[in-house]
Amino acid sequence: MEPDQTGNNPSDSAVFRGTDDPSVAGLRLGDDFAQLQQATIMMVDDEPVFVDVVQTFLEITGYRKFIKVDYSDQAVDKVREHHPDLLLLGIHARGGTSFDILKVLRADPDFARLPVIVVTSSTDATTKFEALDLGATDFLSKPVDPSELALRVRNTLAARAYQDQLAYYDALTGLPGRHLFNDRVASAIARAQRERAKLALLHITFDDFAGVTRAIDARIVDEVLKQLANRLTSRLRASDSISLNASEGEDRADVFRLQKAEFSVLLPSVKSIAGVAAVGQRLMAAMSEPLNAEGTEVRLRPSIGISGFPEDAEDAQTLVRSAMGASRLATGQGGGRLQFCSSATNEASRQWLRMETELRRAFHEGELRLLYQPKIDIANGTVVGAEALMRWPRSDGVCVSPADFIAVAEETDMILPIGEWTIREACRQAMQWHDQGVDIKIAVNISAPQFFRAELASLVRSVLDETGLDPALLTLEITEGIVIDRARQALAILNDLRAVGVDISIDDFGTGYSSLSFLKRFQADEVKIDRTLVSDLVTSSKDRALAFAITYVAHEFGSRVCAEGVEDPRQLAFLQKIQCDRYQGYLSDRPLDPRSFVARYRAR
Repeated sequence: MEPDQTGNNPSDSAVFRGTDDPSVAGLRLGDDFAQLQQATIMMVDDEPVFVDVVQTFLEITGYRKFIKVDYSDQAVDKVREHHPDLLLLGIHARGGTSFDILKVLRADPDFARLPVIVVTSSTDATTKFEALDLGATDFLSKPVDPSELALRVRNTLAARAYQDQLAYYDALTGLPGRHLFNDRVASAIARAQRERAKLALLHITFDDFAGVTRAIDARIVDEVLKQLANRLTSRLRASDSISLNASEGEDRADVFRLQKAEFSVLLPSVKSIAGVAAVGQRLMAAMSEPLNAEGTEVRLRPSIGISGFPEDAEDAQTLVRSAMGASRLATGQGGGRLQFCSSATNEASRQWLRMETELRRAFHEGELRLLYQPKIDIANGTVVGAEALMRWPRSDGVCVSPADFIAVAEETDMILPIGEWTIREACRQAMQWHDQGVDIKIAVNISAPQFFRAELASLVRSVLDETGLDPALLTLEITEGIVIDRARQALAILNDLRAVGVDISIDDFGTGYSSLSFLKRFQADEVKIDRTLVSDLVTSSKDRALAFAITYVAHEFGSRVCAEGVEDPRQLAFLQKIQCDRYQGYLSDRPLDPRSFVARYRAR
């Protein structure tokens, strides 16, 4: 049983959290015992052998998170660091008394309700009464009987879970309430500060809710509120805009009920605050749809206020106040609308929504195009591959920057159909080239949402069967950050892709936080040195050293190396010197249309 090193806040511990499904409230009596087994249990005692025995008993019962503290003078600090769900406290621990620990914990608001089972060999009733007076929850006598230990631990955790359910969750909707809301917003901001990330808060109210429901029976009003809660949570789970960085469970969107008809949605990881407009629009549409509560149709008009960290606030209180203020402003301006806290963000969000609307139209009307940038063999200068790059030449003659429209696509549901179209179009073009005698590998960039949510291996296999392209001629380029953030899941997906027979290229290598051992773990067919490293090869000895190290280690693991963004002959000379395999960039070619690419291929 390994110690839990997460250092989570109390509300994020296993007992508080319940399940990963945001629509499900925390633990309730009668819930699966497996949830209780996720609790973190800490034991403070000066007898290591006894602690090992207790740990073994608990492991047999199914508990897996156990923290041992040998010295009582460390106990309070360890409790504050790990926030256990249950504390087993030996009365005669070294370095102090358990009574001192109890006094300090019960005086701390964060741990006033922490369950504490005192474990003692004392039979003195006075000692036990004193411990109870100081806040002990229960007693266990040494030597501990395994069955009694399991029963006391389970009952204590279940009782605590039931209390937490009443204290932290809304009884009507099952959503987390204001206490958990405040705690999770503060925790999310602390995490965002550490990781230099962005987060957003949406506050949802309903114009004249009281007036709309005044003539309705109270029981039906409750049903309306439950339907609103269910609609919010289900739309967030189904929306491709939530968890905008496509990260793990801790990046999920959380929905809270704060008052009668006021809800808040916390998006703890977003790429752009303005991009949250897409989420707000979906929620606005969902909340505006009529509700049917026991045969009574109810129509509501939502107003949504949005604030972001760090743009609008640097602390939880300001973030919440800003979102609520923006919601009131939306209501005051007629309601039924989105309102950002910042006027500048409001304008940016309007531009974002216009871009999304235009992108949908452009995709359905076939405006998107693929251009192909040659990959050049450094040794002989021949074209050995092509990277498919998306372009959007609008019908009005304006060419939209990929940096703008791809970001919008990734934060909306557009990235999946666009990504599928890109794979299909690139494979179709490669097969057409094959029929013309041009046999080269074609590379397609894969976004994080597409990688994790598109059943990618099945899609690629289907497209290859449809177009007849040899899998060996297709390379999928996946950024370093994608595979680092969710390594275990990424490895499984990469193995499925390898089974299809395509090549895997790790794009933008050198920009993330991975070590060179990363190359051994992921066994890519190709590693691409990012253009930010290549751009400074002439002036930076550190970048030259890093480029050399990447090339050397990649070759040792059997990967070829391609340098991106080569624009200077001196950069190319250095890449030749370190035996980099390929390069691409304006020194050789800009992205070309299919006909120009064939001419370029045949020219050398």
